[in-house]
Amino acid sequence: MASTGNMKGFYRQRKTTATKKSSKKSPIPTVIQTPATSSGGRNQDLQSECNESEVVLRQFDLNMAYGPCLGIARLARWERAQRLGLNPPQEIESLLKSGKVQMESLWGGRI
Repeated sequence: MASTGNMKGFYRQRKTTATKKSSKKSPIPTVIQTPATSSGGRNQDLQSECNESEVVLRQFDLNMAYGPCLGIARLARWERAQRLGLNPPQEIESLLKSGKVQMESLWGGRI
């Protein structure tokens, strides 16, 4: 049988030394101005319009009330929800039929 010796010798404790935490703040990443991010007239308007459309479509993708969005295009999902009587928003249909947005869902090609 093992002897019941001094456990302190077996599991040596090490004292932690107090280290000074530097008050140096990490640098904040800067945004590089490119033609897509700079305020450049028509390009900026087009980008903001696409962003607003994509935000609405992403919310449609994340809303499970209209069924799963994996493995199906956005328009096909909208049409399926319409057939099943789930009443998807007409705004989504008009955005998808305009052709100015991505037809794949938020998860398309990622999973």
